[in-house]
Amino acid sequence: MPHAFPHLHTRRLNLRQIVPSDAPALFSIHSDAEWMQWYGVDPITSLAEAEHLAALFAGWFVAGTGFRWALERKQDRQVIGTCGLFRWNKSWRNCVIGYEIERAHQRQGYMREAVSAILDYGFDVMSLHRVQAETHPDNRASIGLATRLGFRFEGVHREQAHWDGRFHDLNCYSLLEPDWRSLRRRG
Repeated sequence: MPHAFPHLHTRRLNLRQIVPSDAPALFSIHSDAEWMQWYGVDPITSLAEAEHLAALFAGWFVAGTGFRWALERKQDRQVIGTCGLFRWNKSWRNCVIGYEIERAHQRQGYMREAVSAILDYGFDVMSLHRVQAETHPDNRASIGLATRLGFRFEGVHREQAHWDGRFHDLNCYSLLEPDWRSLRRRG
């Protein structure tokens, strides 16, 4: 585990540690009820909940269980989303990936750019062998991103999650380190 939070850079983004001042951006994303139907939790309703979420995300690094990066656009330093590698099992060399982006910035390639950078970090620095993604079966955008990045469908986790007052099935996808390397070599 690094002593300092790893900051990553892509063509258009700085991926940096989430800090308390990111709470308004997190509130903007996580309070959008329609958009959050895919995230796996109920939408937040106050800035205090966003502050708690920022602390939760930052706590993964402190606990040694993963990383959650703020996606900050280089052009204006606006936080437009987050992505992370968490539930890190160091002995098994695996973890789970998660991401979300503000609705206004979807379908502009930002998340693919960010997730590619964190996958490189995961496989190169964290020595991961496997990364797992769990998505709602109706979340076409997330499934599309995962499959474009080489994740393979493994099956359905029945009633894996609970939000909006009911249980939801989640599709399970995985990406193995050799598959990621092969995909990166092919461009």
